[in-house]
Amino acid sequence: MTSREMRALLKRNHVGRLGFSFHDRVEIRPVHYVYSDNWLFGRTSPSEKLVTLKHNQWVAFQVDEVSGPFDWKSVLAHGSFYHLTENGTPHHREARAEALRLIREFLPEALRDADPVPSRTELFGIAIDSLSGRSASSA
Repeated sequence: MTSREMRALLKRNHVGRLGFSFHDRVEIRPVHYVYSDNWLFGRTSPSEKLVTLKHNQWVAFQVDEVSGPFDWKSVLAHGSFYHLTENGTPHHREARAEALRLIREFLPEALRDADPVPSRTELFGIAIDSLSGRSASSA
């Protein structure tokens, strides 16, 4: 897949899988996200994964489009995970504001009274270092 095709796939989808490791264990978690300018932004619930990612910020993030067993596209991003808190550095606060703006374009109720998943209070960003993509077609 070309760089343009990979970025287009990331932009039109909103569910991916976050992969990270700590010690000898690898975890993969599904998360909602938005893509913009070489960043993936999302939100999650407070959990041990945030503690783990504070110690090892290197992550993989995969998004797939599947229309059949021999018709699919997949993009894998590698990058650095940042927990975007309100009391972080000025750069992180700026990234947090951008993340919330973009997430609300996708889900206007996010972090408001009518939020359909009010437990997802923690915002994050992934600065993409590299992208790779594969696809298959039965045609």
